[in-house]
Amino acid sequence: MIFRRRELRIETERLVLRPPQMPDWGAWAALRRDSAEFLKPWEPLWAVDHLSRRAFTSRVAWSRHSIANGTAVPLFLIRREDGMLLGAITLDNIRRGPAQSGTTGYWVGQPFARQGYMREAVLALVTYAFDTLDLSRIEAGCLPENTPSRRLLEGCGYKYEGVAQAYLQINGRWRNHVLYANLRNDRRGRTDAG
Repeated sequence: MIFRRRELRIETERLVLRPPQMPDWGAWAALRRDSAEFLKPWEPLWAVDHLSRRAFTSRVAWSRHSIANGTAVPLFLIRREDGMLLGAITLDNIRRGPAQSGTTGYWVGQPFARQGYMREAVLALVTYAFDTLDLSRIEAGCLPENTPSRRLLEGCGYKYEGVAQAYLQINGRWRNHVLYANLRNDRRGRTDAG
């Protein structure tokens, strides 16, 4: 795994993770539009202008601002072999001070689901969060019935912590979420005995 410090860029075996840029708008809008039925059950309601160039311009500006201020790390998943946009991952709500934590969120376009791309991206972002950002805790939440997302998190070192009632509005309804956390120095399940 390679981290580039000058510009935020994480390289893995098959992916380049980098912030969104304005030239990405067409590919992003097409992937989101073509994957809408696959994505909408797991996401907040899309605004009327969700796929517009104007909304994407705001997304790019937010990304730059968030990275500069250290409050979030929003990244696109770009396939190395052909430059194809596959999805996105964000380390958001970065809290410093005694918390040293952040929250993981992600989505992948339907044609690229269940091919290991998001696993590769999550593992890379976790390594970046712990080793480069020096965070101690990374949280994630998903709908209880989202078995693929739960398996992904568990396979990437996140451990189940409980259920948050009416945690987020998803597809227009307040929904419970199962909560997970990945800890840099995880001692859960370990003892000092023997």
